Amino acid sequence: MQGSDLTPWLQRLKEGDKEAFRYVYDRTVDNVYRTVALLVSGRQDIEDIMNEIYFKLWLSLPNYDPKRPFRNWLHGIAIRQVQDWRRRKWRRFRLFERQKMLEIQPEHPRTDRVIVWNETTRELLELLNHLSYKLRIVVVLRYYHEYSLTEISELLAVPLGTVKSRHHQALKELRKHSVELDLEEGGDCFVH
Repeated sequence: MQGSDLTPWLQRLKEGDKEAFRYVYDRTVDNVYRTVALLVSGRQDIEDIMNEIYFKLWLSLPNYDPKRPFRNWLHGIAIRQVQDWRRRKWRRFRLFERQKMLEIQPEHPRTDRVIVWNETTRELLELLNHLSYKLRIVVVLRYYHEYSLTEISELLAVPLGTVKSRHHQALKELRKHSVELDLEEGGDCFVH
């Protein structure tokens, strides 16, 4: 896979020539496949990543600088796609594990545990409903899905400082509303 051999083909590919894509693909696929296969196990996963790599190549080719080695540029795409795949796989794994942890075995509907669970859930939902969406989403992601504040910042595409501020404000409001509910009902406050 030599970049200089591919230079005219890359130019034709930039112009939308499908034959040029086939040529570039045929000259690079074995090398890229070996790289991906060394980083990922599972034939289907490798195939999926390969498709993503060449799709990304097609989309990103206008950004390719011919003064730089094509091989390095293509391997950069391959590595980023493998990293994205690993990140997605890890997230799916974490979600699956959380799902298993959250599964509750059904109990007889009249047990004390179920009654306490239902009442606590109702009270928590009532407290959450007092929050604005921006504050509620931070609380849900932080305490229900167990994301770190940094992860929440990435998910919501807002600065970390904003997430910290919203988190602090949400807890402050939850405490305030919890005390108000406690005073209205004459019960114990459960948000400290």
